[in-house]
Amino acid sequence: MSTAVFSRPAEQVLEQHDVTRNQGLSESQVEQSRQEHGRNQLREAQQRSPLAILVEQFKSVVILLLVFAAVVAAVSQRWPEAIAVVVVIAVNALIGFFTEWRASQSMQALRERSQHDCRVVRSGEEREIPAVDVVPGDILSLKPGDIVAADGRLLSEEGLKVDESALTGESVPVLKQTKKVEKDTPLAERACMVYKGTTVTDGSGLALVVAIGSETELGKIADLAEQAESSQTPLQKRLDELGGKLAWITIAIAVVVALSGLWAGQELSLMVETAIALGIAAIPEGLPIVATMALARGMYLMAQRNAVVNRLPAVETLGATQVIFSDKTGTLTENEMRLERLVTSARTRNLSEDQALDSLSSRLLSRATLCCNACLNEESDDDPTGDPEELALLTALNQQDTSVSELHTSYPRLDEEPFRHESMKMATLHRNSEGNVVAVKGAPEAVLDACTEVATEDGSKALDQTLKEEWKGRLTQAAGQGMRVLAVAEKKVSEENFSEVDPYSGLTLLGYVAFVDPPREGTRETIDACQAAGITVEMITGDQPETARAIAEAVGIAGGEGEPEPIVMQGGELEDVESLDEKTKDRIVEANIFARVEPHQKLGIVKMYQERGHVVAMTGDGINDAPALKKADIGVAMGIRGTEAAKQVADMVLNDDRLETMVEAVKQGRAIFDNIRKSIIFMLCTNVAEVLAVAIASILGWTLPLRPLQILYLNLLTDVFPALALAVGPAREGIMDEPSRKPDEAVLTRCHWAEIARGSVILAACVLGSLKYAEASLGLNQAQAITVSFLTLAIGKLWFTFNLRHRSSGVFRNEVTRNPWVWAAIAFCLGLLYAAIKLPLLTNLLKTEMPGPTAWALIAGASLIPVILGQLVLLFQGGRKKEN
Repeated sequence: MSTAVFSRPAEQVLEQHDVTRNQGLSESQVEQSRQEHGRNQLREAQQRSPLAILVEQFKSVVILLLVFAAVVAAVSQRWPEAIAVVVVIAVNALIGFFTEWRASQSMQALRERSQHDCRVVRSGEEREIPAVDVVPGDILSLKPGDIVAADGRLLSEEGLKVDESALTGESVPVLKQTKKVEKDTPLAERACMVYKGTTVTDGSGLALVVAIGSETELGKIADLAEQAESSQTPLQKRLDELGGKLAWITIAIAVVVALSGLWAGQELSLMVETAIALGIAAIPEGLPIVATMALARGMYLMAQRNAVVNRLPAVETLGATQVIFSDKTGTLTENEMRLERLVTSARTRNLSEDQALDSLSSRLLSRATLCCNACLNEESDDDPTGDPEELALLTALNQQDTSVSELHTSYPRLDEEPFRHESMKMATLHRNSEGNVVAVKGAPEAVLDACTEVATEDGSKALDQTLKEEWKGRLTQAAGQGMRVLAVAEKKVSEENFSEVDPYSGLTLLGYVAFVDPPREGTRETIDACQAAGITVEMITGDQPETARAIAEAVGIAGGEGEPEPIVMQGGELEDVESLDEKTKDRIVEANIFARVEPHQKLGIVKMYQERGHVVAMTGDGINDAPALKKADIGVAMGIRGTEAAKQVADMVLNDDRLETMVEAVKQGRAIFDNIRKSIIFMLCTNVAEVLAVAIASILGWTLPLRPLQILYLNLLTDVFPALALAVGPAREGIMDEPSRKPDEAVLTRCHWAEIARGSVILAACVLGSLKYAEASLGLNQAQAITVSFLTLAIGKLWFTFNLRHRSSGVFRNEVTRNPWVWAAIAFCLGLLYAAIKLPLLTNLLKTEMPGPTAWALIAGASLIPVILGQLVLLFQGGRKKEN
């Protein structure tokens, strides 16, 4: 904060605000402050309105092309064509609108804000008021369980601990104190400050409010998130590029066909109609619907897996992801401390491997548990309250033969010396039948200094300097493994209160208790799956480097067999990332662990990776993650532990907080892109075949193989349903064994364009061949011959879907044949084609006639040629790939 109140003494800050700690503000001062600073609330991020969601559906080059085609058809009074195209536009818009609107409603349910009250000192008395009514100059009274209402400078504290994990990423509550700190102290280390949105876990204190609303650290992060611009997804970019190419192709086709037909002597009116129809045909009208339906189905499948997706394209983006930046606390870990290790003079016992305790370890655990103020609330449904490390001790004791309640019955508490920042330890006094016992726990260095003896299996012995160094070595080892360590000591006394005895003299060291915030179940498997799919997973956290490194090694990000070496960078090296030299940026790219990172630094890292061409996903649950979540190509927030700020900007929220869902999302995203690519190849190949057949016939002066309305009938009906079926198909086998596609890779590569050219030429040749054979060899009239070519193209299109299997899959067992929607689409389209030659309304409109048996044999043979040749090409390509 600009005034750096944390670097000045508390009394000086009080004087600046013209307030005394005992009296607080008067009513007139409160009103004056409110007029000057406003209410204590953040600026609410603007939510998308239904109209904005609807308008979003039209922001596509392909959709704009269709609008243009509809206008041209209407101007030339081709009403059936105009209406058909308008229907396509409307259907696409409605599907996209309702899918995203429903998602936005689900997201809104996640964003419901809960108001809370707080206690302040005003006019000499403590009172409870709504948090929004707090003003600068108020004095907050803080107790366990309180949500801090505003940023404040501590005036006094009694063992105050605050959970700041959502703001800074610190995985354990921070011990607070009133002494000033240096001006350049990082946010996570300003021990004399409390911040809006954090939670008091233990102790009590008074704090002077120095910032409210958007001026708080939480407010600044919210503003940073608001300013971070969301990126257009890779799929959106690629489809818009394809749409731009198709726009020029469409204009060129219409002009070339019209001029060549007129030059060959075709009728003017016929060529104008055909040019318009082919211009429309060159545009894959079904593409917007196909892409929208594929994404909508992906959204549905993700919802079935407890993930709420906010924007349709976000589903596909995960499939293109190359780098995942994962927050540590609450994302890779449980955000719940667990007692991992008991260290005594006799042995070190890891509780995750062995729960059975020897007498010395049992004594260590019981004394540590006696010296706790946390409460598990075993006899009620209330949530546990208190310091996470103390809760971990209580939980561990309950897993032994003696419960917490039984222990307290055997050792009733007589007195307590609370944890103080000056002493870095706390003590409790207990009555027992064998004599009164003082239990002490605290920072290892502080407790070691107060001990004169150490407990062994054979009694106690003097704790000399050599032994102290040994114990310090054990501390270094545990801390290096990312553990939080407390030392525990005891002594026997006859006194019954601490006014009669010094709790911290002549202590006997019992040992260390070490805690971990354990990795979430399934996290290692999730990261292994991502790395096998060519996706780099990196940790980005506000926690300490040692803790970050230990968790990175535990979950498989770095340091294990076959994994990269852990390379840690700290926040101090990442100030103003955008202005760093290229050498430093190269180091950032090489690093896989970022520790002590603040929100603006996370945002800078994400931006830098994007500028280098990476598709970036960011996972997180804290307020501090919000700006980076918004800027990333896809932001994924945790639903259970996630803060309001994180959920509000995320593209996806995992309702069950399970990272395994991300692997499924990556697989679904890849399948969506793969399926959309198949659909586009299908539509373009069959559309180009139409264009080629009509263009060649018009140039050569032959009978045109298709009439204008027949072209539209095929494009708007028999093209769309197989394309839709392909778009919602299952993921093919092995899709997660491939590396992420390059972010600049087009929807259609040169290989795909070659595939389209080959398929369309073969299909067009079969159409023209069937037309000429029907006229020359079968002696059919023009209407009958055109019907033959019309059905050859239509049925050939349906069989062509089977050419869209992956070359490594089997001929009869593959992702296309396993897709029930493909078979349903083929059956439905065959019904539409039968209706086109049977129903009077359609036969009159399309000018078709029922073929005879010989004509049907010609249609069947000619329509099968493309699929047979296509399968032979795929078999050849699959064989070559195996050889390589």
